[in-house]
Amino acid sequence: MKDEIRRVTVVLLLRHGYQGLRFRDIAEMLDTTRANIHHHYGNKLNLCEEVIVEYVDRTLENWSENWLSDRTLTRKIDGMMESNRQRYLTYNPTGKTAHPWSLIGRMRMERDMIGPRAQQALIDFGTTLDSLVKNGIGQAMASGELSETAPRDDIALQLVAIADSAGPITQDGGDFNRLEQLYRSFNRIVHHAYGRKAS
Repeated sequence: MKDEIRRVTVVLLLRHGYQGLRFRDIAEMLDTTRANIHHHYGNKLNLCEEVIVEYVDRTLENWSENWLSDRTLTRKIDGMMESNRQRYLTYNPTGKTAHPWSLIGRMRMERDMIGPRAQQALIDFGTTLDSLVKNGIGQAMASGELSETAPRDDIALQLVAIADSAGPITQDGGDFNRLEQLYRSFNRIVHHAYGRKAS
């Protein structure tokens, strides 16, 4: 039951945000009682903190596996894009809708309302992602995939900004296509400017 409560909470947080989340809606979706949800989590703040921290940890685990691998930078950027695509498709299964799907992006908009553990998880997500991407770019420079003169921090800043804006980009575009184009064009530009041939 606890896992189901967390799963439904993610859906409702994406739809309604922290302010709009109600135990009554969770109970109705799970055909249980509000008292049962209170029994497992106490209050909304506790539930949301657990959900957000778990979601951030799971996302970072996935992205760490990608960025710390021995794949090329091109494949790492593709891996980042595919991770976004899978989360997008979880909440937009037809691939032709613009429903919110990025819990991290959604909760950043309500950072002042969520608890301190959840706030810290969001901060840690940004710091860790920045570090992972810089490390991946550094590996590409060391292997010769990118020139040693490539501006590592500038490239990382732009790639992290794409990841941070992924949710709104798909919502504005109405599907995943615009975000995919952005990742692929960024990849081409970086490799055209600083790739092995450019050096």
